[in-house]
Amino acid sequence: MKRIIFVFLCLLTAVLGFSQTGNLQTAATVNLIRTEAITVGQLRTEVTRMEQSSRRTLTRAERLQVLDVMINERLVLQAAERDRVAITENEVNQQIQQLRASMAQQLGRQPTDAEFAQAVMNESGLDVNTFRDNLRKQLVVQKYLMTRKGDLINSIRRPTEEEIVAEYNLLRGDLVRPETIRFTMIQVPYGADAAARTRARTLADSLVREINADPSKFDEVLARSVAPNSGYQAGDAGYLPRNNEARQVVGLEFMNVAFGLRQGQVSGLIEGIQGFQIIKVTENYAVRNLELNDIVQLGTRITVREYIGQLLLNQRQQAILAQASQELVSELRTGRTFQIFENNINW
Repeated sequence: MKRIIFVFLCLLTAVLGFSQTGNLQTAATVNLIRTEAITVGQLRTEVTRMEQSSRRTLTRAERLQVLDVMINERLVLQAAERDRVAITENEVNQQIQQLRASMAQQLGRQPTDAEFAQAVMNESGLDVNTFRDNLRKQLVVQKYLMTRKGDLINSIRRPTEEEIVAEYNLLRGDLVRPETIRFTMIQVPYGADAAARTRARTLADSLVREINADPSKFDEVLARSVAPNSGYQAGDAGYLPRNNEARQVVGLEFMNVAFGLRQGQVSGLIEGIQGFQIIKVTENYAVRNLELNDIVQLGTRITVREYIGQLLLNQRQQAILAQASQELVSELRTGRTFQIFENNINW
């Protein structure tokens, strides 16, 4: 299955903040409701991020294209401000929660703050605060597009059953649910320092000895986790697919141990990413080629039919949104609304 990625209307590339060591010469100015400079340092930062992502050096023409995208974003944001289109903190929070829910569907459990932050860094190269700021900007862009180009965007047609079946026949070789387990976990957090980790190890070792790979003893220890000052957490950890994305979250050692267990078996002590862990596998699922009515991902209710329908709809939305974005940007670039200083971009 396609991996969960953080998609939030990528019509205009997000712009990073001022580079503390970047060149403060002006690469371009935007002047729709006020004069706003885009510095060479900001351009360098964005170009560097794109070069790291593509693993190649951008040409001068490509750097100018990056600058064009940055200009377009500033124009749209200034136009939204002019027309009093804004995004509330609650709307940003809702989008963040949706992203966390998408990640939870893949993991089969809610991600920790640290796991979410790492996933954001892996996908966007940004820390959570910068990611949140850029998300706000893109939500403003989305809302402004709906304000100005809503009729075009609302004209998008949902895919028919025939279109879904045709797409399924093209994709069916890739529609494979990986080997998956469901498991319960006991975790003793490492703590903030070496002394806390030593105490956690002592507690974890005592729990391992008490359980001694006995499923019934595991359940007894799990039940005690709700007691005050138990020192550990426990509960149903949901579904874990055997794929690279899950491995990046839980670690290779955890994956190797977890998928070496069958239903009802209990592990020994695992030194996980967040703490010492003991798990019991409650369900095993083999690799499966998915049919239209199959659930895409265990723990959800989304069928392959629904997944493909949404995939086709997203493709149509992106095409229409790109058209709407281009029309809007063309309007905003009319007149003396921006200026590029090409002589400052020779590096």
